[in-house]
Amino acid sequence: MGGRPMQPTLPIPADTTTAPPLLLVDGHNLLWGATFGFPAPIYSRDKTRLLTGLFAFFALLRVAIRNEIPGGSPEAIVVWDGEHGSRARQQEHDGYKASRPTDDDALLPLRFLPDVKRGLDSCGIAWIELDQAEADDVIATLAHATPAPRPVIVMSRDRDYYQLVTDRVHVLNTRFRAGHRLVTPAEVYARHQVTPDQWTDFRALAGDPADEIPGVHGVGAKTAARLLDGGLHLEDLPASGRLTTGRGRTVAEQYDLALKWRDLIRLTTTLDLPRHPTGTPSPALPRPADIVEELGLW
Repeated sequence: MGGRPMQPTLPIPADTTTAPPLLLVDGHNLLWGATFGFPAPIYSRDKTRLLTGLFAFFALLRVAIRNEIPGGSPEAIVVWDGEHGSRARQQEHDGYKASRPTDDDALLPLRFLPDVKRGLDSCGIAWIELDQAEADDVIATLAHATPAPRPVIVMSRDRDYYQLVTDRVHVLNTRFRAGHRLVTPAEVYARHQVTPDQWTDFRALAGDPADEIPGVHGVGAKTAARLLDGGLHLEDLPASGRLTTGRGRTVAEQYDLALKWRDLIRLTTTLDLPRHPTGTPSPALPRPADIVEELGLW
């Protein structure tokens, strides 16, 4: 764990309706979107320092908190990928995230990371980074450990989090159109014709290009959803009668591989975390320009 030490763990109130929503921010996902998706570059006053990723990170986070979080001011925790977080999955599948670009332009967001962390510290926003864990697994552990009925919102464009979605755990994707940015179980089904509980089965069949998990050869999203129709999981398919012809036969031939892909896609919910949510709201974020000023970077 790094950054501002989270306050000592406090008991979550027995009546968790009194606790604010828990906002879990996929830090690298937001930083990449901020760096490459902001409408205009931001520079220091003397034009010598590029500040886009830093400024946009806090701008997007501030707008999301203000406009998209139901129930008032959340407790926000930003979670970063550990430097060796992908190692365990790469040992299982050497192609996992293997072709992601590593040139200077592609890794530009990392230039802003130290200052973003300093900015979070200055604002009193907690952040977590475990060297051997991906942010997905830390977030899954935090979401899984949060007692009902406290709402949990995961801010990310990464669809891996759809497997966590329940009636009280939602995914916030600010790229979606207004009114559909909070991904609920109904939204997952409307978009993909599977339930969150089937998400890892679905992706094991159809593949996950972002993480370079190939899925079953020749099986796309529509075929995967059709095979799983009715709430089926991979274990149900051999006896379902759906693997005897066409693409189903391919699934039967690659069934063990599909199980392997599902294991890779499943998020861990049992990490040993050094700190946990406090159950109290985070401080309100200042304007991004004020954060940059506070850091002495204008």
